[in-house]
Amino acid sequence: MTTTGGCFCGAIRYEIASPPIFQFACHCRACQHSTGGSPTLGIIVPAAAFTITKGEPRTYWSVGESGGRVGRCFCETCGSPLFSKLEGSPDMLPVKVGSLDDPAAFQVQADMWMSEAQPWHHPHNGAARFEANPGA
Repeated sequence: MTTTGGCFCGAIRYEIASPPIFQFACHCRACQHSTGGSPTLGIIVPAAAFTITKGEPRTYWSVGESGGRVGRCFCETCGSPLFSKLEGSPDMLPVKVGSLDDPAAFQVQADMWMSEAQPWHHPHNGAARFEANPGA
């Protein structure tokens, strides 16, 4: 199974050669900033299964809510958020659902960082809820 995706303008393209390990909504303030207000909707895939096939994203590094460094990768031409790099878990790659060519199969398994969710961020029906990162 190969999943494809990329940015809005087409300058960056990628392929994922693995099904998602986990599907989530992150409500932390850093994600709210990077999305323009909403939670980040994402899938976790093995980093080894992810290949950039066109272009080179730009990465902005910051300290995440858990205290670890997070690299948020985006298209420098159109600004589309694409995926993240987790310094503490380099073998896993969170990919933004909006960058998938076909996001229809996405289903939130867990709402994370509900402690920072805005009052108008509602958890997803049937999803596990965590006040911070799962397992933290």
